[in-house]
Amino acid sequence: MNGPLSVATIIAALVLAAWFLLRAALDRAPSNLDLWATLVLSALVAVLVAVAVVGLFDGSRPSDTPTFLGYLVTTLGFGPVAFYLARLEPTRWGSLILGVACLVLPVLVLRLQQIASVTGA
Repeated sequence: MNGPLSVATIIAALVLAAWFLLRAALDRAPSNLDLWATLVLSALVAVLVAVAVVGLFDGSRPSDTPTFLGYLVTTLGFGPVAFYLARLEPTRWGSLILGVACLVLPVLVLRLQQIASVTGA
């Protein structure tokens, strides 16, 4: 779970968060490019989740597997839900939705890393 893919996801999410929050502060609605960037980030998150799921079957399970699975589902669904809500709100608030979602994603990834690092005995 710890690795370059996690770091890339966190960095991409933080860069996009800064961009979306700047656009919200400048009273700009999300553009099509912004929405596509969110989908690309969601694809990166999907790859991260797939790697984490494969990691569940390699013998090192987290001590709290149900919580880990809950975080996986939440992490996977967060980007697409933000995309959908931003499409429904084509104002600066759509940019704010995307910005906040991109701020939450690194927290979810870090929490996944914490749970995965504590393995059951």
